[in-house]
Amino acid sequence: MKPAPFDYVAPRTVEEACQLLSEAGGGATVLAGGQTLMPLLALRMSQPFIIVDINRIAALQGVSKVSGGTRIGPVTRQNDALVDPTLKQALPVLVTALSHVGHHQTRNRGTIGGSIALGEPAAEMPATAVALGAKIEARSVRGVRSIAAEDLYLGPYMTTLEPDELVTGIDYPEWPAGTTPVFREVARRPGDFALIGLVGALGVEDGRITRAGLGWFGMGATPIKARQAEQALLGQSVSGIDVQAIAELAVADTAPFDDHHASADYRQRVGKRVFARALAEALDIRQAA
Repeated sequence: MKPAPFDYVAPRTVEEACQLLSEAGGGATVLAGGQTLMPLLALRMSQPFIIVDINRIAALQGVSKVSGGTRIGPVTRQNDALVDPTLKQALPVLVTALSHVGHHQTRNRGTIGGSIALGEPAAEMPATAVALGAKIEARSVRGVRSIAAEDLYLGPYMTTLEPDELVTGIDYPEWPAGTTPVFREVARRPGDFALIGLVGALGVEDGRITRAGLGWFGMGATPIKARQAEQALLGQSVSGIDVQAIAELAVADTAPFDDHHASADYRQRVGKRVFARALAEALDIRQAA
């Protein structure tokens, strides 16, 4: 099929893009990487009357250190972020997660902000933002607001972003040097959406967990923060952690469902093993046979 007719505009500034979105009254769609939008247009599952291409807005691109953390422009290509030295140093787990997003070809066009704004529940980038405590900056002609990533998602492809709002930045808080990354996913093939995924980071000082940020993907209708596991880990001595007990708490926060890829029961059972192994490997804990 071919897309339904639409107008195309490529603004050069954030202000111009916000004005276009405001005037469209909900009938506009933002084009960043287009890896999801293009198939939807071709199948006429999305029929906007105007497409706002934000790729020419320089202010929405790149990675930078900011006070208290790291900022990623939403139009930053995934492959560019994958080799960015600032991200490798400040957010190594994000780089690891990125290496599992799609394929090299799709990462050439796919963007960090596009993935986060889309809200695919089995994707790596939304869950990473939730796990690490990122905040999403959204701008419109009405002003600017900051949305905690864990408050952004309402359901599959449903977010709290308003139709006239444009994501203008993703701000990740600073994690201390030596933070331990946590990442593991189960997928049918490399590049497929995860059946089960875990991502996050652990701060360890003097043999104790001082900070924990952990998130699931593929385990519910949205990315899910493993709150009970995070709380249980804080203050614990690494040598005294019962990984199986923490895994039970982590899975208790999930809400998996049956689909044509896997059952909810499978996701829960395998999720416990995924969590226990990932935690044990991250902290170099020997598990009982």
